[in-house]
Amino acid sequence: MKSDLVDQAVETLCLKGCKALWADLERMEEGRVLPELEALEALDAHQQQQVFKEIKSIMAVYKGSCSLEKVAAVWTR
Repeated sequence: MKSDLVDQAVETLCLKGCKALWADLERMEEGRVLPELEALEALDAHQQQQVFKEIKSIMAVYKGSCSLEKVAAVWTR
């Protein structure tokens, strides 16, 4: 079950935009903690993992791109 803190962290990261999220996702895959998540001290390791999974799921739609045309093509298939 996701918590409000997890949702807040995901929303905060998403506000950075697509390109920044790809860079953040790469950092998270390397096991690095993002400054935005460190600032939310109430997030435990499990919640940080939930944030990672949520961001990864969101970004999977974009398939490595930030082009809205490519995303629309995926949605219309």
